[in-house]
Amino acid sequence: MRTVVPPPVPSVESPLGLLLVLAGPAGSGKTTLCERLVAAIPAFARVVTATTRPPRPGETDGKDYHFLTPEQFDEKVAAGAFLEWAWVHQKHRYGTLASAVLGPLAVGCNLVINIDVQGVDHFRRAAATNPLLARTLVTVFITVPADELRRRLTARGDSPAEIERRMATAARELPEAEKFDHIIESRARDEDFAELLKIWQCRLTGT
Repeated sequence: MRTVVPPPVPSVESPLGLLLVLAGPAGSGKTTLCERLVAAIPAFARVVTATTRPPRPGETDGKDYHFLTPEQFDEKVAAGAFLEWAWVHQKHRYGTLASAVLGPLAVGCNLVINIDVQGVDHFRRAAATNPLLARTLVTVFITVPADELRRRLTARGDSPAEIERRMATAARELPEAEKFDHIIESRARDEDFAELLKIWQCRLTGT
């Protein structure tokens, strides 16, 4: 397999920071890209989202998630504290608090988050009325050919029923790709990461 050397990492930080929002089907590697970006680039931090599910062993409140009770989550929804939120598998709610995004961006932090296409649409709507989000939001969609996506889902051990569900979801989400600022056609991990770095570099330099 060909090894791709990522482009030089820019040393100049955005005055307001950038908010990279990644979306794509399960198996596209978006979570891995977020984790790799945060691990490799000190200028980036992961957006800590909120959830009503209980912490798993080893998870820390405020680091892995903001763990909220259903009542606390309801209060924040009523107060308009979320940029986006949704039910996941009709069991627990997940959401992105505005405070977890706007505060860090305003002081120059670069943030990255991966959410579904519906969540990205909520970010766009918020950006339409929030100048800070409008200046910093960068959306990236990661596409994977259907046969390769099925291979990845199979390789990671998803059940046949789960694979079919995820493939159907991917087919529904694919038409949304044209709404994104950038599209990464997923290949190898190093290539995908190099493409993500290029997007950041272009945004920093305005090219």
